[in-house]
Amino acid sequence: MLKKYSCPVLDLQESLDRLYRGALPERAVVLTFDDGFYDFQKVVWPILKEYGYPATVYCTTYWATIARPVVPPIWNYLLWKGRGSVYRSLPDLASGFQLNLTSGAGLSMAMKSLISFADEKNLDGFQRDAITQQLANTVGVDYEEIRRQRLLHLLQPEELCELSRQGVSIQLHMHRHFSPNEEQNFKRNLEENRTYIENLTGSRPTHFCYPGGRYKPDFLPWLSDLGIESATTCNPRLASTKSKPLMLPRLVDTSTLSNIEFESWLVGIGDFVPQLRNNHILEAVAEETPKP
Repeated sequence: MLKKYSCPVLDLQESLDRLYRGALPERAVVLTFDDGFYDFQKVVWPILKEYGYPATVYCTTYWATIARPVVPPIWNYLLWKGRGSVYRSLPDLASGFQLNLTSGAGLSMAMKSLISFADEKNLDGFQRDAITQQLANTVGVDYEEIRRQRLLHLLQPEELCELSRQGVSIQLHMHRHFSPNEEQNFKRNLEENRTYIENLTGSRPTHFCYPGGRYKPDFLPWLSDLGIESATTCNPRLASTKSKPLMLPRLVDTSTLSNIEFESWLVGIGDFVPQLRNNHILEAVAEETPKP
């Protein structure tokens, strides 16, 4: 569709420079990808190279240092794989606790229980990964196959370096995938993220994406203090000269976004569709868990 409508696909930095100068071409598009999962390199980037399209990847980095499937997304996946059954408690969890995955409410409760347990115990990544292994064994999924396929794994340092060398813009998405409400913790999380990326790519990232699309007014001056030039939300609007650089809108393309809806944004009318039509996008974002 981007090719069909002759949409100029621009680099993020170039697009922002031209946006605020009022010099964007018609139907200009920026392609951004959150988190930095391995499948971006394996699946997405080869396709973009075929079209000659630039891309920005907002990378979270903690789980890249662990080199294990990311929690909690992998827990969500495993619970989904085990849906329809009731399972005994995991060894690390309280005795008597059952995973009742026979309903949506049961799936949700199981997920909340796993996260609460890990947070209350202040488990690190390797300890959370031990729960992942137990959960995989419980629901009958081959954990080693998950690791072999790099399912829900983040890009490793050498892969990020190679993507950067090939022109992918590697930008900020917090070291741990959540935005602390306290200024000191917020800045520390972001600076860890920046240091990791800068050490690998040799380039200092200055663009940020709010994890899960969650932001507060307090965050804006903290971002300014850290020299952040832009921050992207998940608010579905078209960017304009009136858009605040630290509250940029973005259309989140999910599996529930129909082709006709996507097409409506490319031709510019999607911005005028009632917000209700885009609730599925906001709901998809809201389901993300902001904990590491």
